[in-house]
Amino acid sequence: MSRYDLIIRNGTIHDGAGSEPYIGDLAIKGGLIAAVGEVNGSADREFDASGLIVTPGFIDVHTHYDGQATWENRLMPSSGHGVTSVVMGNCGVGFAPCRPEQRNILISLMEGVEDVPEVVMTHGLPWNWESFPDYLNALEARQYDVDIAAQLPHSALRVFVMGERAAEKEAPTADDLQKMRELTAEAIKAGALGVTTSRNLLHRTKAGALAPSLFSEEEELAALADGLKDAGTGVFQLIPAPMGDAQDEFSLMARLARRSGKPLSYTLIQMPVGDEQAWRKSLDGLSQAEQEGLQIRAQVAPRPVGMFYGLSLSFHPFALHPSYKAIADLPLDQRVAKMRDPHFRAQLLSESPEDSNPVSLKTVKAFQYAYAWGSRIDYEPDADTRLDRQAAQAGQSVEDYAYDLLLANEGQSLFYLPGANYRDGNLKAVREMLGHARTVVGLADGGAHYGMICDASFPTYFLLRWARDAAEDEKIALPQAIAALTSEPAALVGLQDRGRLAPGLKADLNLIDLEWLRLDVPSVVHDLPAGGRRMRQKAEGYVATIVSGEITYLDGEATGALPGRLIRGQRGHAHL
Repeated sequence: MSRYDLIIRNGTIHDGAGSEPYIGDLAIKGGLIAAVGEVNGSADREFDASGLIVTPGFIDVHTHYDGQATWENRLMPSSGHGVTSVVMGNCGVGFAPCRPEQRNILISLMEGVEDVPEVVMTHGLPWNWESFPDYLNALEARQYDVDIAAQLPHSALRVFVMGERAAEKEAPTADDLQKMRELTAEAIKAGALGVTTSRNLLHRTKAGALAPSLFSEEEELAALADGLKDAGTGVFQLIPAPMGDAQDEFSLMARLARRSGKPLSYTLIQMPVGDEQAWRKSLDGLSQAEQEGLQIRAQVAPRPVGMFYGLSLSFHPFALHPSYKAIADLPLDQRVAKMRDPHFRAQLLSESPEDSNPVSLKTVKAFQYAYAWGSRIDYEPDADTRLDRQAAQAGQSVEDYAYDLLLANEGQSLFYLPGANYRDGNLKAVREMLGHARTVVGLADGGAHYGMICDASFPTYFLLRWARDAAEDEKIALPQAIAALTSEPAALVGLQDRGRLAPGLKADLNLIDLEWLRLDVPSVVHDLPAGGRRMRQKAEGYVATIVSGEITYLDGEATGALPGRLIRGQRGHAHL
């Protein structure tokens, strides 16, 4: 009789490949799945999964844990949402390669683009690397509650090669381009899953300076593609220009995919302004690329790409007003008390926001289109409850109206602004994008936007909104929904050793009480280096999460097990 490390009995098995589920057992030995179906034998531990679904661990291919992975062992909030493998280094930002004199540039960039406070990085980053292979070595020495994989970020690479010229409009020399090509190949051969860049003009430092990758012309992007070609593997990930011509942007991506001969992954969202058909044109491009044999996939967020406002967060309606800036560093209770003073209120409301970063100014001014949240999540709010409309109904200016709401609940109030993917007040475009054969669920941004966005809960939301609770005419069948969180993202980045429940594959699993699955309203915690704050969103219904055969979370609580390790390179070939 066979002896195993762990046997899960009587669960509803979803294999991650989209097959019909069935009641069965699953055995684990040596960190791998040893048997699935009817398991005869015994184990050191058995787990009764009656009434639970058993799925592969979720794979999140779009995170920004590049810094957090150097100072933390638990990659929350992603690991609290069934995620067992994360891919970081997206959007062209990260911390390697980096010379000592360039560290402040990369910190400033991460602070502006991904909303990670400068003080957190200054205190948290150990900087025990310079080259990208050095960075991977530093990560390999650490332990985690999930597996992590890294990608080479273009902005860091550009700064490393060009120095101060990287943030100017000066074009790279032929030598610069050759060096970028060589370092891209070096990073891939050392274990990077790919190279990443951004063409998004919203990506700036906190002061408003453009990310270095935004000064790049096609010749430079081609050098990165050549690096992938030289290495013989890897994925090119990028954010196209959101307000650029959709067809031109897709044509550029297609040329890069042809040049590298490797997979390319890009961000696809429905923009709140501009060409309202841009996302559909991009889907048409995907279909044409498939016919040509190009390996291009779009990453799609399953809900509005929105942000939060609050007194404990990065932005709120008065965050950039001069009078508020003077009290911004006070503890929350003291700020609330000050803002309740009638004289201070009058002064603050008489002012306008001031900042050198046009994106920050635009963000603050957009608060009027946000919605006040209470004790329940509401990602699809009724337009009549928008702040500006509620203020008009109350006969107040939106600033006066928001001021009082902001101070409610002792300053803990949250406003939610659904931005991209909610242009028409519904998620019809999202459902159409998710339904395309060449898209994958992504853009969760775990490890980033600590004080603005809390989208690492995407896997939980996806299961709830599109599988369990969706109307029949928009529902995604549960087996396909689970595949979208497991085998499909695994294939995108070439991790064929996980994402499915089959003998010989990695024993990364979730045991989920689907009926009880819930998402809480995000809350603010101060648990980052130097007491930095971040948003977390808890979930209920994850009975157990398993990484490499070890239970890492049980009923939502960490067990202390840290079996997660660095993933070096692809596991098998990516078949998109």
